Amino acid sequence: MALFARYLRIGSTVKHGFQAFPQLSAVKYSVYPPHFSEPVYKKQELDKIYESGEIENYKLIPFKAARSNETCSIFHDPIVAKFINYMLLKGQKKLARGVLEKTFEKIKKIQLEKYNRETDPEKKASIIIDPIVILKKAIVNCKPLLKLTAVKRGGSFYQVPVPITDKESTFFAMRWFVQCGREKDKSISFADFMATELINASNNDGKVVKKKLDLHKQCEANRAYAHYRFS
Repeated sequence: MALFARYLRIGSTVKHGFQAFPQLSAVKYSVYPPHFSEPVYKKQELDKIYESGEIENYKLIPFKAARSNETCSIFHDPIVAKFINYMLLKGQKKLARGVLEKTFEKIKKIQLEKYNRETDPEKKASIIIDPIVILKKAIVNCKPLLKLTAVKRGGSFYQVPVPITDKESTFFAMRWFVQCGREKDKSISFADFMATELINASNNDGKVVKKKLDLHKQCEANRAYAHYRFS
C-alpha cells in the first residue's frame, strides 16, 4: 500500500509539471559576466564610433546581446520604453503605451499654445515643444542624489543618508511620477495630470520635485548618522 501511494505521488508530480521539484523545471538563464559591455544598437551611435575611429578599440571587447525590445528605429527611445514599463499595471503594456502617447499629445498642445501666445523672440525660442525632451528633462530634474537606508547600531535602527547610483536615482524619479499620477483626483485623467506634472518638473516645479527636495531635507536632518555607513 505504501509503495502504491509512493507511485501515486510521483505520478501527480509528473502530471503537474514537477511542482515538487522546481529545480528540475525552472529555466536557468545565462548571466553575462561583469566585464561584458552594454550593446551599441543605435545607428547614430554606431556612425559616430566609425567616424571617430574608436571602432578599433571595440573589436576585442565582449558585448552583451541586444534585447528583443531594443531597436535602431528612430521611434525607439530607451527612456520612454522604461517609463512605459513603470506605468503599466497587470501587464497591460498596450494600455500604458496609449496613455503615454496621449500625454505626449497633450504636452505638445500645451507647449504650442504657449509658443503661439509668446511675442518675445528670446522667450519663444526657449519654449520646448518636443514632449520626449520635456520627459527627459523632467526626469533629470527629479533625480535625487541621496537616499535614507536603515542601519542597526546598538539595538536601534538609524536612518542613514547614503549616495545612490544614477540608475537608482532614475528609478526613484520615474516611480514618483507614476505614484503621483495614481494618487491624483479621480476627476482628472491620468494623461492630463501627467502632462502638467512633466511640464512643471521640466521647469523645476511640481509635486515630484517637492518629493525630491523633501528627501534631501530628511537626509540633511539625519546627517549626524552618516558615519554609521562606514562603521
